[in-house]
Amino acid sequence: MPDLLLELFSEEIPARMQARAAEDLRKSVTDRLVAAGLVYEGAKAFVTPRRLTLSVHGVPARQPDLREEKKGPRVGAPDNAIAGFVKAAGLKSIDEAKVRPDKKGDFYIAVIEKPGRAAIDVIGEMLPEVIKSFPWPKSMRWGEQSKAPGALNWVRPLHSIVATFGPETEEPEIVPFAVGGIAAGNETRGHRFLAPAPFTVRRFADYAQKLDKAKVVLDAERRRDIILTEAKQLAFAQGLELIEDDGLLAEVAGLVEWPVVLMGSFDEKFLRIPEEVIRATIRNNQKCFVLRDAAHAKLVDKFILVSNLEAEDGGKAIVAGNERVIRARLSDAKFFYETDLKTRLEDRLPKFAHIVFHEKLGTQAERFRRIEVLAAELAPLVGADVEKVRRAARLCEADLLTEVVGEFPELQGVMGKYYAEAQGEDEAVAHACEDHYKPKGPNDLVPNDPVSIAVALADKIDTLVGFWAIDEKPTGTKDPFALRRAALGVIKLILVNGIRLKLADVIPTATLAFMIWGFHPLSDIGHGGYRDLVGERMKDGVVTGGDWHKLPYRLFLNYDGFVDERGKYAFEAEISVYDDEDADKCLSALEELKSRLDKMEFVVGVLGFGEEDTWSEGLVRFYESRNYEKRLWRGAADFIFKSLGPFFAERLKVQLREQGARHDLVDAVFALEGQDDLLLIVRRVEALGKFLDTEDGKNLLAGYKRATNIIRIEEKKDSREYIGAPDPKLYKQHEEKALAQAIDAAKTEATRAVETEDFEAAMRAMASLRPHVDAFFDKVTVNVDDKALRENRLKLLNEIRAATRAVADFSKIEG
Repeated sequence: MPDLLLELFSEEIPARMQARAAEDLRKSVTDRLVAAGLVYEGAKAFVTPRRLTLSVHGVPARQPDLREEKKGPRVGAPDNAIAGFVKAAGLKSIDEAKVRPDKKGDFYIAVIEKPGRAAIDVIGEMLPEVIKSFPWPKSMRWGEQSKAPGALNWVRPLHSIVATFGPETEEPEIVPFAVGGIAAGNETRGHRFLAPAPFTVRRFADYAQKLDKAKVVLDAERRRDIILTEAKQLAFAQGLELIEDDGLLAEVAGLVEWPVVLMGSFDEKFLRIPEEVIRATIRNNQKCFVLRDAAHAKLVDKFILVSNLEAEDGGKAIVAGNERVIRARLSDAKFFYETDLKTRLEDRLPKFAHIVFHEKLGTQAERFRRIEVLAAELAPLVGADVEKVRRAARLCEADLLTEVVGEFPELQGVMGKYYAEAQGEDEAVAHACEDHYKPKGPNDLVPNDPVSIAVALADKIDTLVGFWAIDEKPTGTKDPFALRRAALGVIKLILVNGIRLKLADVIPTATLAFMIWGFHPLSDIGHGGYRDLVGERMKDGVVTGGDWHKLPYRLFLNYDGFVDERGKYAFEAEISVYDDEDADKCLSALEELKSRLDKMEFVVGVLGFGEEDTWSEGLVRFYESRNYEKRLWRGAADFIFKSLGPFFAERLKVQLREQGARHDLVDAVFALEGQDDLLLIVRRVEALGKFLDTEDGKNLLAGYKRATNIIRIEEKKDSREYIGAPDPKLYKQHEEKALAQAIDAAKTEATRAVETEDFEAAMRAMASLRPHVDAFFDKVTVNVDDKALRENRLKLLNEIRAATRAVADFSKIEG
């Protein structure tokens, strides 16, 4: 069968676009081939800096003939219906149609036969469409033809097109088409400098062989292997070790068609700056690899570069040119680093007050205060020193305003650690500056130092609570603020380090921190608009607020005026909507409020989870002296938790599924109330999984399903629920009494075991039900004529369902 060879030869394609372009070309062509009835045997795309190539083998020489029957109107139908059918079917007259009987009568049938076309003609029509509609992220027009309407767009100027089609045993034909004034042919070129002369090609094997002779390695994977192998060999020859970088390797392989690996060096004095800075400088600016001493794993003053030339001088001039550029870049990096060391991290913090984190969530300075407060609350839970945690949280992102991080943003955190160490910070504080970003992905390391854990948890929880509060949740595949990654980070920090943390306890603290340092009023709310947003409401003598998440916390305090007259005056002064006669009262009330806020800021961070009276005494009195069912911040926290809790549940399912756990078991545990201790949930899921793998577990689940099925059917039939305790006086058979006693004992024992977090014991308690459930179904008839007895037995079955909820909601378990 014939093969198709397509090459699109152009100026250099950006390395970052190459892999996607090769896949797009393969998919675009092969999808069209299949749609045209030309089912091929195999296809592979290749890409180099100057060419995009596709080889498709086993393409039929012709399309298959098509035969289609189109049903028309009934015989004797109106003339206009028949005329419309004749026209639609492409018939000359109705006499060309066949008549076929049907249950409803005789109908006209048009048999349309469409002979297949030669594949080369179909491909010739197809390829221009592929090229014109190619989905480059960025493209351009060039030359005189760019002025014409509908001019060709390509990533870089397109010079020639190779398109040949034919069987292996024959001379292939050139596919007849032209795009943008470029006619398809069978001529291409090799390396730009080493073999620029044109040459003709026939099919893929011939093409690849001639390209290799013309100093072009067509396969990107092979180019990567050549670079990696030769780089390792060069390093090994000098007792060194290559620091591998898959991203850089892929990029460099996309920059050269004929890779030549060379080694250069730089001044040893530059080794005094952090290794990461050296590596980033050499990688980002010159696309070179760095080396380390194999014995001590320390960076050395040598680097690996990849040239696209076989130079006559062995590459000496190329190496010298790269050394010259790298020397200049490292000098800049050294200057940046030494300049940064002259300013302490805490001295950079005031500038963050002028940098907006998010228009609705305040500045970076406010964010740092929130993280500090929340991290301090988390510190005792993870066994961290509170003062070290506060210090780390305060400094952890101060390096964002340093010169080095400005030049190399990927070094944020890393440089924070170096600068913290340089100014004499505690080691735990310095490492937290780097580690609080982790884990950044599923394969990233998880911090295990308590200070780092506390700050990392605070950072991620603060982000989640904030964006949940302003309703910027992930939707579908869109997650612009990486909130799924943040939630998975929280989960991994908790699970890997075995931390007991209830989300329902930590979210209120994060919410309150936002209310004090974060939420900013919407700019489109005019004077007096806050009063409407708060929305005075009275229910059972309790005052509640409105859309709390649209207001900053100080305005909650300011407009506590719907129960506090002085708060009302302070609110009016804040937004300047008071009458002249009330000016003194309003302004003095505002001053009092500001004083109150100032005092609160000194004591923020004292709250102990579940012990609200340990929060700022003044704040507690301020709220408890008013007629609130809950403090506003508690209500706000509940609002957030209702949707953020299930989000954590979904992320936990993802994490557990990756570890091999069943998603339905996670659902079964989460269905119970109050399940927000992630570590405890995982332990319960693990115990439930082990239990269901036993015969007792499988049989109990089967008995549970049988019981619930009976109850569901009977409740639907009777239009009522069979809930409530069964009457022991109505137990007629020994099996009923035994099951009732076993349920009571199992429920008591399982509840006690769950309270002590002994989930295996809880599962054993459930296992004790199995023989009694089996005996009940063997000996007892549920649907008897006696209505009272039937109802009692259905209620007894419902007790099985209630008992199992001590460990999980068995209705969520599959099987």
